[in-house]
Amino acid sequence: MFDTTQGTSVGPVERLVRQDQRIVAFTVSLVVVVAGLYTYFGVGMNMTTLEMTQMARPIGNPMEMGGQPVWTGKYAALMFIMWWMMMIAMMTPSAAPMLLLYTALKRMGSDRDRSVLLSLLFLFGYLATWALFSALATGIQFGADSWGLASGPMMTINSRIFAALIFISAGLYQLSSLKESCLLYCQSPAHFLAEHSRAGAWGAFRTGARHGVFCLGCCWALMALLFVGGVMNLFWIVGIAIYVLIEKVVPNGRIFIRSTGVVLILFGGFLLVT
Repeated sequence: MFDTTQGTSVGPVERLVRQDQRIVAFTVSLVVVVAGLYTYFGVGMNMTTLEMTQMARPIGNPMEMGGQPVWTGKYAALMFIMWWMMMIAMMTPSAAPMLLLYTALKRMGSDRDRSVLLSLLFLFGYLATWALFSALATGIQFGADSWGLASGPMMTINSRIFAALIFISAGLYQLSSLKESCLLYCQSPAHFLAEHSRAGAWGAFRTGARHGVFCLGCCWALMALLFVGGVMNLFWIVGIAIYVLIEKVVPNGRIFIRSTGVVLILFGGFLLVT
């Protein structure tokens, strides 16, 4: 058999690798689409994300909606699922290259008969890390609501000073060595897998979860900006997701990342003095 795009012979191993990668890529795409639709339609909410976005107000001055939500167990679960689906939709696309390389390596190793299963366990481990972050974000949201720091349908921070501090903190983190170290692993799938890949089903889950930790280390400060722009603000959701993807694919992007940090700090300072 020949690859018509390259004019070279394609062996059975290469065909199997590509088939496994297609299965994994389809699964990832399906997960992202379902999570994206869940987020867009605001399942369990009274409005879609787009409708809530149209009600956005200037940073630190959100629209008042007549009282804070009542936090019941059901409402907390709804908020957790909302956060998790949003994180899945935002973060999974940028993890796809890592997952596809993992699939190819497993197909060519001793676990070749389980490459798809192990890849899906890797994905589940990755998503489990973001589930933990979503639980933490839900707790922060509960605290912000309880202390009167957030309001409106998008759960936006209503303190201009607090919003400014979040911008400045996110900017400072962009300039930190921890950010740079975490991003190095996210930008270099081969480097990460060479150091952290583990054998077996539990090893696949752990490897995915560890990759999720590095991604979380890269992006948690950027995700905090959702509390400023609006947790359910579609423009902020899409904008941050695109930025995260660019961070991971731009080669030698230190200047780009540090420039973003400076801009965030300057904007936070602007909010403080105006």
